[in-house]
Amino acid sequence: MPKPTFNDLAAFTSVAVHRSFRRAATELGLAPSSLSHLISALERNLGVRLLHRTTRSVSLTEAGERLYAKLVPALQDVEHALGELDAFRSGPTGTVRINAPDVVVRLLLQQVVPEVLARHPALSVDLVSEGRLVDIVAAGFDAGIRLSESVPQDMIAVPFGGQTRFIAVAAPAYLQRAGCPDVPDDLHRHACIRHRMPSGKLYRWEFERRGQEVVIDVPGRLTLDQTQTMSEAAEAGLGIAYVPEHTAMAALARGTLVRVLEHWCPAIPGLVLYYPGHRQIPPGLRAFIETLKQVLP
Repeated sequence: MPKPTFNDLAAFTSVAVHRSFRRAATELGLAPSSLSHLISALERNLGVRLLHRTTRSVSLTEAGERLYAKLVPALQDVEHALGELDAFRSGPTGTVRINAPDVVVRLLLQQVVPEVLARHPALSVDLVSEGRLVDIVAAGFDAGIRLSESVPQDMIAVPFGGQTRFIAVAAPAYLQRAGCPDVPDDLHRHACIRHRMPSGKLYRWEFERRGQEVVIDVPGRLTLDQTQTMSEAAEAGLGIAYVPEHTAMAALARGTLVRVLEHWCPAIPGLVLYYPGHRQIPPGLRAFIETLKQVLP
């Protein structure tokens, strides 16, 4: 026996509500004769009479009453669910979940998130700071943020904030004690704060000047996995750190950090927000991206 369709059950419910084929047909946009045939086919399909029909009235049989009682709350739930989908189509609602390194989360909290929340009162933002690169789909995130070179190739990447620049920084007290490096090779004689990347590998510091590229596997007794923490460690006088420029800006302004090897520090492609390309972008994420690109073009 073929199962009745949603439209069949909705048509029966409309007739049951109005107790009239004519009024139900008007509501459904059908001819009364077409609706009558549809209900007759439903009854044949179910093998039970649902309605008593006379030339003047329509009433429910006992089976019809029982089916109607079950269908009404179910159809109301369906209508409510469809209404919620309309809300998603018409504007950003719900929660957008984003995974990013701690330093990026701090940047978003300072400049982007306040604007997103102000523009979209029905939207919530869930930020998770994590140094390692995660599978954002498997972990239930809408998007991730990383340096462009770290983003998986099957993702759609949205660059923002322009190029970034890694800089070598140290505390004045450390440089007074250990001296200031003049060229990258001088780092072999310094305490360097090493960076463990999300892959688990130690980052080799990359420098460039006038087309000359130098890559240094720096020495150091301290290894950290967050650039913000590395900047703070350098500020505490523990050695030289190589970090994104924005990570150290506040300490540079305070004078608790100073730049070294400044002419050797190149600009590189910056941050990107990335998300899977095989599914439709949620309205909340689209709204977040639009604000992000406006605030940090």
